[in-house]
Amino acid sequence: MKDLTITKASGEIATFSEAKLRKSLLRSGASEEQVDNVIHEITGRLFNGISTKRIYDLAFELLKSNHGTQAARYHLKHAIMELGPSGFPFEKYVGEILRRQGYNIRIGEIVQGHCVQHEIDVIAKLNHNQFMIECKYHNLQGTICDVKIPLYVQSRFKDVEAAWLDIPGNEKVLFQGWVVTNTRFSSDAMKYASCAGLKLVGWDYPASGSLKDQIDELGLYPITCLTTLTKTEKQYLLDRKIVLCQELNQNTKLLEHAGIKPPRIDLVLKETYLLCKHLTGNTTNAKNENFNHD
Repeated sequence: MKDLTITKASGEIATFSEAKLRKSLLRSGASEEQVDNVIHEITGRLFNGISTKRIYDLAFELLKSNHGTQAARYHLKHAIMELGPSGFPFEKYVGEILRRQGYNIRIGEIVQGHCVQHEIDVIAKLNHNQFMIECKYHNLQGTICDVKIPLYVQSRFKDVEAAWLDIPGNEKVLFQGWVVTNTRFSSDAMKYASCAGLKLVGWDYPASGSLKDQIDELGLYPITCLTTLTKTEKQYLLDRKIVLCQELNQNTKLLEHAGIKPPRIDLVLKETYLLCKHLTGNTTNAKNENFNHD
């Protein structure tokens, strides 16, 4: 298997890594035995040039057959890409990640900059820090945020910061612009952001405190993870600004309104419960600094 090649979503050809596949399966909560079985089944179907999407689809269906929550967790990255077509669910999702860490958040506000008005995806406050956050949602694998994105966001942030600094009492507040995306940044985007003081959070960037790390730690799963809902049912809920699995636990009538009949409602509730049972409070410890100012 050492010489087997795979085709990434970007079209890049790479060498198949069983270790990477094993790591992603273990992150879903699957046992060592389950992972061994999935890998054994998949390796028998591999061929040179197979797409990473095909490998993912095979693994997902095999995990799904176990009737646990592993498939929902394994589906996470794809599930976030299913939060569209608008970017609002992703903005709400990012806002909830921050709120769980003790931030005060506001979503989708119009603010006056020094020169013009701006619509800001998320404004987050913690102690004497205030952040203007641009959420760049993508629904296609392999999409890269190039340097034009941080250049654009930084220019907007500087206009907003100039207005914020004119507000009495803000002299001691530290302001910073952020870009949060569910995909990746180009090397030039990362270089510019580091030089300009702009915070970047991508699917696997930075090495500690990436979006993937945050979701794993907090366990905040979007409804698009659920294997017990159809695509149409998920879209019905997203259209009503329901993004988190936990929201279904708190308002089960939403499932009835979506046209879901018993006993399927019981299956959905069981899956959401198993995914969310660790969430015992509304916020996590605000000392978690993975999303804090560097």
